[in-house]
Amino acid sequence: MVAAHGFEPVIAPVMTLHQRTIAPHGKFDAVVTASRNAVPALPDGLKVLPLLAVGTATATRARQAGFTAVMDAQGDGVALAGLAKRRLDPGAHILFAHGFRQGDALAEALASAGFSVTRACAYEVTPARRMPQAAIAALEAGTLGAAMFLSTETAAAFVAIIPPRLHPALAEVVALAIGQRAADVLAPLPWRGVHVSLKPTLDGVLALL
Repeated sequence: MVAAHGFEPVIAPVMTLHQRTIAPHGKFDAVVTASRNAVPALPDGLKVLPLLAVGTATATRARQAGFTAVMDAQGDGVALAGLAKRRLDPGAHILFAHGFRQGDALAEALASAGFSVTRACAYEVTPARRMPQAAIAALEAGTLGAAMFLSTETAAAFVAIIPPRLHPALAEVVALAIGQRAADVLAPLPWRGVHVSLKPTLDGVLALL
């Protein structure tokens, strides 16, 4: 998608994804997820249910996986909880698929709205131990103009692993953050600037380019 905007992307993952398998028991009225990474863990038997996705990337991945009744909150966890309130019946039983040690605030918001929530851990991410070589090379060459951060976790991982010797190179790079929390994590580094997406979505971050 970056290339479609006329830029040459440097792929530099700072997190490793470990997929899990979900085998939920019981009857559900809908599936809710705040991450596209959760979609592959959802079994085929759930694909007849409405799926409420946090944003367009998650909604697209759900449709590609075979879900036919996908609703897109086009926002963050707050927007997703609001979508559930508007579109689901009071007391609906929701399967909430999320990452390891993630989703507490959304689960609480759904429960507070009167839904019956069953949580399912769909994946886990672990920070990389070293900066990807592609990122090191681009920073050393001075060819990097912007760096996109699509979660607070990836921002924190980047801050933790960037070698101090590369800090001066960030003076020519603009950090593009999906939200204020990610921007706050990135702020201690000497960027040329830190810009925050108006909407916490991939499209919102792409609009900053």
